[in-house]
Amino acid sequence: MDKNDTMDLSAGTCILKRREKRGVGDDAMAKAKSAPSCGCPVAAFQKMISGKYKLRIVWDLKDGPRRYGEIRTGLLRGSSGSAEIAPRVLSRELKALKESGLIDRRDYGLVPPKVEYRLTRKGKSFVPVIAAIREWGTRHLAQAGSDRSPIGLAAE
Repeated sequence: MDKNDTMDLSAGTCILKRREKRGVGDDAMAKAKSAPSCGCPVAAFQKMISGKYKLRIVWDLKDGPRRYGEIRTGLLRGSSGSAEIAPRVLSRELKALKESGLIDRRDYGLVPPKVEYRLTRKGKSFVPVIAAIREWGTRHLAQAGSDRSPIGLAAE
């Protein structure tokens, strides 16, 4: 979606609609910014899982609670050729997942700090969706790999 795309909010559906290419004044921009948020479940889902690591974090938490370092290690496992995840990025992703209600953060109040992350009920209900995405990727990317050169996909 680029700056010329908008959401059509009529009848509660989210349909991308190309704006006509004409001069857009400040009034039109103000109206576009103040438009109500879209009630589309696909757009809400996309916003919730956007980010490089969120799906992988939820997938790693499916087996039970993990500490920050364990999550970081899990993200590094199987990532061929990519740089290490910055602590700030991981913290931001964890905070966003907590705010969306997919994970819960438990601080034990100890020194040194002990914090665990675990899936909420909502997060656990999301695991089958990720499993389906993973299964689809395994099937279709294997077919694409036979047609083209390998692109360095991480296998678990």
